Amino acid sequence: MKRSITPVLLLLWMNATPALAQEKSILFIGNSFTFAYGSAAWFWGADTVTDLNAQGVGGVPALFKAFTEQADLAWDVSLETHPGADFAFHLREKQAEITAQPWDVVVAHSYSTLDAQAPGDRSNLLKTGSDLAGLLQRRNPDVKFYVTATWSRPDLTYGPGSPWSGKNIEAMALAVSEAYEQLARDVAGVAAVNPVGKAFNRAIRRGVADGNPYDGIDVNKVDLWTWDHYHGSSYGYYLEALVVFGNVTGVDPLALGDGECAAFELGFSPTQAVALQQVAHDELQAAGVALSTPKAMASLPWATPCG
Repeated sequence: MKRSITPVLLLLWMNATPALAQEKSILFIGNSFTFAYGSAAWFWGADTVTDLNAQGVGGVPALFKAFTEQADLAWDVSLETHPGADFAFHLREKQAEITAQPWDVVVAHSYSTLDAQAPGDRSNLLKTGSDLAGLLQRRNPDVKFYVTATWSRPDLTYGPGSPWSGKNIEAMALAVSEAYEQLARDVAGVAAVNPVGKAFNRAIRRGVADGNPYDGIDVNKVDLWTWDHYHGSSYGYYLEALVVFGNVTGVDPLALGDGECAAFELGFSPTQAVALQQVAHDELQAAGVALSTPKAMASLPWATPCG
């Protein structure tokens, strides 16, 4: 015999489970800069998120999930990622996954050079970014769509043959940021830009990170890039996740504190964790993001695993 739930019982159940009733859904769309290629974060926390491509990825989405749990926020986190993919690939090959449900929030980025065939040319980004925003809005008119402006690549800065060759390490990130900022200005469906590349630049200026991995890493600095000087390191992806977390939720990354569990599990020192949180905090404040600390949130004691 089927059991039915009366309106009164449903109301009682919702009141008894506020976390479930208030849970928000978020989808991360991207490539190796989201699934955290080349780092220990790649498959970290894969059991806490839903990989729509069934590849067992944790990456930046799993870091975001860990931060939300420590902030006592209820988020259902999914991801759709593919190596080397730009917005056009996801629109062409992954519409079924992208529109699988009416997501509350979507976070996405395109190819690291804006256009794989014409590095530095933003025209394709602007066109396909607008198309992606439209697709998401047709599925959920209230979706909050954030685009992530990614980082400078040392291989394209210190090596020959790119538009950024021989320039300051900050130049590529600034060019990429300008393109995503134009997309956000031009397309009403884009809620905001996650200033990840600018956060990398800030970490270098602040002395938290080394700006040139080719000549060795200075003492007491971190390398934001992995061995190929292209993709992020665990430190780089951690900073990316902090910026996205603060921008999307409004929770101050500094509230996570030196006992933040993902940093502990990835082998960071307490000083490194807080330094990266401070960079994310400062970059978001510079972008005008209002940040707060939930009253119920308390920093974990150091050496406490996630979960």
